[in-house]
Amino acid sequence: MSVPAGPGVPVANISRVLGRIKEIEAKVYPRKIEPDEPVERFQKVLDVARDETSERKEVPVLETARQIQVGTTTQKSAAVPQKLEERLALWEDAIQELSAEYEVDPDLVRAVMRCESGGNPNAVSSAGAIGLMQLMPATARGLGVDPNDPLKNLEGGIKYLAQLADKYDGDYVKTLAAYNAGSGRVDSYDGVPPFPETQRYVKNVLALYKKYSRGD
Repeated sequence: MSVPAGPGVPVANISRVLGRIKEIEAKVYPRKIEPDEPVERFQKVLDVARDETSERKEVPVLETARQIQVGTTTQKSAAVPQKLEERLALWEDAIQELSAEYEVDPDLVRAVMRCESGGNPNAVSSAGAIGLMQLMPATARGLGVDPNDPLKNLEGGIKYLAQLADKYDGDYVKTLAAYNAGSGRVDSYDGVPPFPETQRYVKNVLALYKKYSRGD
């Protein structure tokens, strides 16, 4: 037997009230998620991540070099490769690019950088020379570069080699002696100054230069 709606209360209004009650119940007591649904969603996330990874391109070596920042000792040791050959390879693209720009033999740049810092952008000498090409702060200012920026340091060293090679008409012996001891001393002695360190430096760089020129 049906229950009468009562005087003055239309059946349609009761239906709307019941419908509203069901909406509230659905919010207060939401439907339980089936166990397999989260797994399905998680699998979709994994599939998307896998697709993105497969499409990701390898970061160029030069871009990696640009990302190296001078920071704390811990950051430095973590950023710079430990092996000599890996450090040197890190700057190869930049050496090629900058050597072409300043018209310097890239083999000479490789030899100088190896003798100066071993490819370590965080190298600092006891005399205060900084970075890959061991630029003194005053020299860096004269070249218009920031010696603490590895790529600018490299550019400054290559630019300096270009200036010295031009000054000494392509004489690499005088060029390297001036890079190490200063052009004033080379001019005073009209050649390599009688300093054991400078003489050893010129000899070592030239030996590496010949090695690189042979493709060894």
